[in-house]
Amino acid sequence: MKRSLMIASVLFFLAAPVRAEELFPGKNWKPAPNPMASTLATVGGEISIYLGPSPKSLNYYLENSSMAAQVFGTMYETLLTTHPLTLDNEPGLAERWSVSDDKMTFTFWLDPKAKWSDGKPVTAEDVQWTFDAIMAPKNLTGVHKVAFERFDRPVVVDGRTVRFHVKEVHWRNLLAAGGFHILPKHAFEKLDFNKINFGFPVVSGPYKVGEFKEGMALTMVRRTDYWNAEAPGPKNTGNFEKIRYRFFQERENAFEAFLKGEIDLYPVYTARQWVNETKGEKFEKNWIVRQAVHNKHPVGFQGFAMNMRRPPFDDIRARRAMAHLVDRKKMNSTLMYDQYFLHRSYYEDLYDEKNPCPNPLFDFDKEKARKLLAEAGWAANPKTGKLEKGGKPFVFRVLNRDQTSDKFLAIFAEDLKDAGITMVVDQKDWAAWVKDMDEHNFDMTWAAWGAGVYKDPEPMWASAEADRPGGNNYCGFKDPKVDALIEKQKREFDVEARHAIVREIDQMVYAQAPYVLLWNIGYTRLLYWNKFGTPDWVLSKYGTEESAEALWWYDEDTAAELAGAMRDKAPLPARPDPVKFDQVFKPQAR
Repeated sequence: MKRSLMIASVLFFLAAPVRAEELFPGKNWKPAPNPMASTLATVGGEISIYLGPSPKSLNYYLENSSMAAQVFGTMYETLLTTHPLTLDNEPGLAERWSVSDDKMTFTFWLDPKAKWSDGKPVTAEDVQWTFDAIMAPKNLTGVHKVAFERFDRPVVVDGRTVRFHVKEVHWRNLLAAGGFHILPKHAFEKLDFNKINFGFPVVSGPYKVGEFKEGMALTMVRRTDYWNAEAPGPKNTGNFEKIRYRFFQERENAFEAFLKGEIDLYPVYTARQWVNETKGEKFEKNWIVRQAVHNKHPVGFQGFAMNMRRPPFDDIRARRAMAHLVDRKKMNSTLMYDQYFLHRSYYEDLYDEKNPCPNPLFDFDKEKARKLLAEAGWAANPKTGKLEKGGKPFVFRVLNRDQTSDKFLAIFAEDLKDAGITMVVDQKDWAAWVKDMDEHNFDMTWAAWGAGVYKDPEPMWASAEADRPGGNNYCGFKDPKVDALIEKQKREFDVEARHAIVREIDQMVYAQAPYVLLWNIGYTRLLYWNKFGTPDWVLSKYGTEESAEALWWYDEDTAAELAGAMRDKAPLPARPDPVKFDQVFKPQAR
């Protein structure tokens, strides 16, 4: 699963260099504690989290996955951060910054306190070197190159000052310049960047690698010498002494490990587990907490991505036929207990009562599919009943990495067979799947994407991204009309106006069916052992289960109560379920 994790910030365009206190006009900004963090939080203990299958790299620039991003973000920091409620830009490694009146030049002044874990200062040369590493043609940094192709090479003004100049105005430029993770030049400059996968001896962030067992587990250790530890912002966050990430190729195995107590936190992505397998003594006595957390996390999408670069899915009629041959309602009702809504958009959260989604739902209709396939030149062989075109049968391969998909693929395969189409499943592990996707070596695959608060359609839908190895335009989608709208939204700084353009893009893309869209939910399903302290809102306003790492803490008293309850076969008090952010969030007095 690859997904974009960045949340774009509200952009403030300022003239000449200013003091940090003046970066937020009219707000009298000053450093403050994270409003998402609880004042009850304490430092200590550890948490074990199921992260997914073993990644081929922990270097987020080389592996554009949520797993790599999650780990990478604990070790390395960005020039700017984002306020968790307002989404305003705030200082990170940079203590202050400015933007020129023409929105073409961005200057950052690094915090003089910012230091690497080996004691050396974070410098403007580190920023420049990281940019160079991302943009080097030989480096497999894929989608990370997209935003920086609008930039000239950053200029080192002095040891603590770096300046970016862009070739074109774009609403995302400040986010791009201030939002990429800075790496230590002195630690990595003599290494092959494409081989920096698991060794990160020098970091700037609050955690460092403790132990890594490939294919099994990764332990991150909280730093006692983190340069920004005494600042108000990090207070009551990053509370665990150790974060243990467990790797499992199959979610079923991870769930079994969770039930045995080998994993503390398990996000549920499978309706069957949520409905049928959260029963029994451990759940009834609240030893394991079951919570549905409803917040403002943006809704992504998932579906079967079709490779438009080659037959048979280079034909829109074949793609639309596929959409009519997936019985989503049947799968939702029989396999997923009607837990999901069916997708009709790539940007579900851009539609509401004011802006209803006009996209028609692709219904399950074999006759529509047969008609489309006939128009595309596919005809049934009278002897076999299988579709053929030019003497070749309609056979395609699905690149699959998760056996939990098998039951869905089995239903799909039967309906395809009835229509005269043969689907072959290629089962791969995570690393092999990523390699094939990076090289566009697939016909169809199941892909799930997260979303940001603000939408940037360029990496996924721009024609220029269709042939980039390791990019986000999985399908190889190309459309000059969509490209024109992508260009139009680049210079639009009003969020609502930009979202209106993205809705246009969405409707045009949807009509061409690059994905067979499937389903989603609008909340996060959590299971965790009842030994942690959490804020009342459990997760941050825009966060998923990942925010537990930053906001939760190991509660010794609660852990002792859990141990005693399990020993005595006694129940614990139930925790709230569901949790609705708007109802429970109340900023705390600091």
